Amino acid sequence: MSFGQPLLLLTLLVLPAAVAAYVWSERRRARYAVNFTNLAVLETVAPRRSWRRHVPPAVLLLALARPHVNTLVGSERATVILVVDASGSMQADDVKPTRLGAAQAAVRQFLRQVPSRLRVGLIVFAGEPQIAAPPTTDRGLVNASIDTLGYFPGYGGTAIGDALGAAVELGKRAVGQTGNAPGQTIAYRIGAPPPSTGSHSLVSIVLLSDGAQTRGLLQPLDGAQRARDAGFPVYTVALGTPRGVLKRGFGPFARQIPVPPDPATLSAIAEETGGRFVNAQSAQTLHDAYARLGSELGRVPGRSEKTWAFLAGAAGLLVAAGVLGALWSPRLP
Repeated sequence: MSFGQPLLLLTLLVLPAAVAAYVWSERRRARYAVNFTNLAVLETVAPRRSWRRHVPPAVLLLALARPHVNTLVGSERATVILVVDASGSMQADDVKPTRLGAAQAAVRQFLRQVPSRLRVGLIVFAGEPQIAAPPTTDRGLVNASIDTLGYFPGYGGTAIGDALGAAVELGKRAVGQTGNAPGQTIAYRIGAPPPSTGSHSLVSIVLLSDGAQTRGLLQPLDGAQRARDAGFPVYTVALGTPRGVLKRGFGPFARQIPVPPDPATLSAIAEETGGRFVNAQSAQTLHDAYARLGSELGRVPGRSEKTWAFLAGAAGLLVAAGVLGALWSPRLP
């Protein structure tokens, strides 16, 4: 913890002085003791002095020093690109109510938990990626785009690599990057260390897919390399169970098509870019993963002032002291 006005802590020196004055006054009072015939009764009715009465003013003095704590605070420049698979296999119901339905609910949970200043973009993909919502702080726009995921008109298949490439380009535009770096000279790029990754990056990508790549020009790990070069961590979620099937047809013509996820590829993408991988085989696991990401992404290390918490604590202690004193303190007849 640190303090915005540390010099005000010098006012705490008043407390030892007050204690010394109190002790002196008590000793001085002893010179003028009053005779009482029954000392046992006097001991039970006379109020005792307690150190607890010094706590409220001490907390108040701490509040005046404007205490701060190191924590994660929302970044005004941060952007998260959500990439969601909307291929036909997302209609499988091994994750309830369906894989797609669970994904929509998890993304809405994510939007509720991220900082209000965080810009969120949405890319939906099957055989090709499309931008469903550009990076924006308008949560209504992104939520409306989530509602339309079930009507995605893209080609069949799963183009994970192309979707990653599109997310990287969208993230670069969001933070004004051009070329290989955000406006840096060639000499700087040669001498600089690789772009930092992790939850404090200005741009993060959250990729959800339920299958292996079956379409597209860019291979998944090639897309991951582009994200790594840009300094964008990719957090990947493999949705579905190994026994997941997609039902096609009716009656005697019905058939079941196996649609297992590809956790190995998605885990490799996360490892390559400095993100994290989650193997979500249930709606609850998926919900928890997006809730955790929502509480982490878009935040950077910073200092948060806790003055009001200390002021509220001091006020509460003062009120409690008054109420309890009135209820418990005995009264001399």
